[in-house]
Amino acid sequence: MRRTLKKYLPDHASIRDNRWLRPFASSLLHPRLWHLNRHSAAGAVAVGLFCGLIPGPFQMLGAAVCALVFRVNLPLALLVTLYTNPFTIVPLYLAAYQIGRLALGESNGFLAPPDFDAANFMEWTAAMQQWMLAVAKPLGSGLVLLAIGLAIVGYFATRAAWRVWLIAAWRRRKALRS
Repeated sequence: MRRTLKKYLPDHASIRDNRWLRPFASSLLHPRLWHLNRHSAAGAVAVGLFCGLIPGPFQMLGAAVCALVFRVNLPLALLVTLYTNPFTIVPLYLAAYQIGRLALGESNGFLAPPDFDAANFMEWTAAMQQWMLAVAKPLGSGLVLLAIGLAIVGYFATRAAWRVWLIAAWRRRKALRS
């Protein structure tokens, strides 16, 4: 697995020579950002899962900044953010909304958005703004809680999977030696 990933990762020279990345080369060339071991992989998965719930196009930017701050594998952190896509974002946000409602102790059910009314567009706009404000608090808190939960689970699942793979590799080598 490690060899396959290393095949597709850029090397230090390509980053140093890239004119767009040259101003950041001192930070981007840190060895821990490109080294793949159980610590950097688990941290990168946690960073990617956490930043994957950032709205809009800022997921990878957030993952890159967090990878730089925490010195975890940068390419893996960017790759993991891709778990949010057009097919998964709606269920994830609905789950985050429900988690936020539970955390805030709100007992009312799902708050449906107002129906579009072209004849009374101004009233519909005001109703839509009220709906967005009502949904914002449980959704925002739920997104943070879900991101933290996914990051924790991802971190420990990656550590456990790495350990299982390592034990299996030890056993294979032991069997070959016997």
